[in-house]
Amino acid sequence: MRATSSGPVLRARAIAGTYVVILAWDFKPAKLGKRAGLMGFAIERTEFKNGKVVERYWMRSIKRFKNKDRGLPPGTPVSTADHPIQSFQWGDYTARADRKYVYRIVPLYGTPINLVLDEPSAVSLEVSTETEFLLKPNVANDTARHDIYFNRGVIGSQAFARRFENAMPDESNPQSEEMVWLSRGLFEALIGFIGLAKNHKFSLRAALYEFHFQPVANAFAKAVEAGADVKIVYDAESTYKVENLQTIRNAGLDQTDSVIPRTVSEGIRHNKFVVLLENDKPIAVWTGSTNISVGGIFGHSNVGHIVWDKGIANAYFQYWGRLAENLTPTKIRKPNRTASPLPKGKPPKNSVTPVFSARDEKDSSDTLQWYADRMEEADEIVCFTVAFNIDEVFQNVLKKDNDVLRYIVKDDDLGDGEIIGRDRDVLFAAGGYLGWNALANFLKERDNPLNRNDYIHNKFMLIDPIGKDPLVITGSANFSQPSQRINDENMLVIRGDTRVADIYFGEFMRIFDHHYARYLVKKLTQQDKHDPNAGFLKENPDDWVPAHFDTKNYKSKRRRYFVGKAD
Repeated sequence: MRATSSGPVLRARAIAGTYVVILAWDFKPAKLGKRAGLMGFAIERTEFKNGKVVERYWMRSIKRFKNKDRGLPPGTPVSTADHPIQSFQWGDYTARADRKYVYRIVPLYGTPINLVLDEPSAVSLEVSTETEFLLKPNVANDTARHDIYFNRGVIGSQAFARRFENAMPDESNPQSEEMVWLSRGLFEALIGFIGLAKNHKFSLRAALYEFHFQPVANAFAKAVEAGADVKIVYDAESTYKVENLQTIRNAGLDQTDSVIPRTVSEGIRHNKFVVLLENDKPIAVWTGSTNISVGGIFGHSNVGHIVWDKGIANAYFQYWGRLAENLTPTKIRKPNRTASPLPKGKPPKNSVTPVFSARDEKDSSDTLQWYADRMEEADEIVCFTVAFNIDEVFQNVLKKDNDVLRYIVKDDDLGDGEIIGRDRDVLFAAGGYLGWNALANFLKERDNPLNRNDYIHNKFMLIDPIGKDPLVITGSANFSQPSQRINDENMLVIRGDTRVADIYFGEFMRIFDHHYARYLVKKLTQQDKHDPNAGFLKENPDDWVPAHFDTKNYKSKRRRYFVGKAD
């Protein structure tokens, strides 16, 4: 949901997903003089449930003034009324689903130890977070409905360090407090989706790469015992062959006709989707980037995405049938292209377009180029997640100078030959965590023990996500040549669905902001440019305000783009 508000001095905007609310604000043109002496902004949040106030308080942050409230333990959250937000954009990552919130944004002036809340200049806005549909079928089915579940993906974080003291998560117990926190509903939604196949009226058709988290395999076995018709195509050829087979045996699925080994050796069998059928009719599909592994569900950043739409579900069901025939890339390319052709240019408005791989010939980059063309069409904002390498077709777009903010978050740093240009509007972050004394006033964080690529496993791209006509591209493919030429993959291209875009945008900014701060600390430390005051707020307005109004600075574009144009 999106909301805007205009006060006497400020105007503001909120973009609410399920668990994230992105806030942006700006001075009205006639009130730019209020920048003088500005120390930052306090944010007050009032939460409502069933029309009643649940709580009201000044929101808290960790960054504080160095010489104020000395003696606080590192990592202690502090009130933004005492230690304000020195930005024109902020994310509330503590929101709950299906709640109404009123945010009040108040400028502060004075000095760090004698701050003054400028109450007359405050702006308030009301917004509601998105509802979790709790795995309810889309009865109307006139338009596709999406249920979207992001895990936390940030075990290396102040929140985990503060709450669990960097404990080793018990991967054998998904109900433990640490694992529930890391899952953030992703595991529960996956088990719940499989559990919808509760009797003989239902069927499941799955295609899985990593299939070695036992509780999920057990959930499939439970569906079989309940009478559901379950068929699982699993990778029986590459890296996870042994683990997959052992998990299948442990669940007793090898004693049924439910498992179908996919033994093609060229490329990898990289899908992670499950089709739900009722009375032999496909009604929904679970897809996204989440492998059926402890690391996929609880470790690095991932999403599970349900589409409640008979047409989309049927397309996946037909694709599953081709996979079950154990077709090689050579034989499956043409049927996949026929079943999921790329539009010429942008997809139709308010549409959902599946894209199935393998699809491109070995000397073709047609699909990646189509994605890159959509990236180049952006007017203001691109958000791009990269688990491995940035392909040249995307580098060619990113290297061009323009006024589009292009955010990239990647599991690790840029490699040899990865060139994204010198445009300061291209903002890059690599995954990381804070070690001892990495940032003043912050706790030490831990590494991720659950994965080999530790941080980013999502595969999605957002084009102008907070505009009126957003484009979301999401699924299993790593935006790589093999993903289109020889791998089993699936993607969804969703145009015009602002609810979907708002959820993805909030989660992207949560992950990007988290890793961007850690990436900068790491790079500056490597260059011996570490600022001992980097973990503290600026005590002089001239040290932070001008950048937000310098037209050459990305912070100025972010201020304008995020708050949007005035009505």
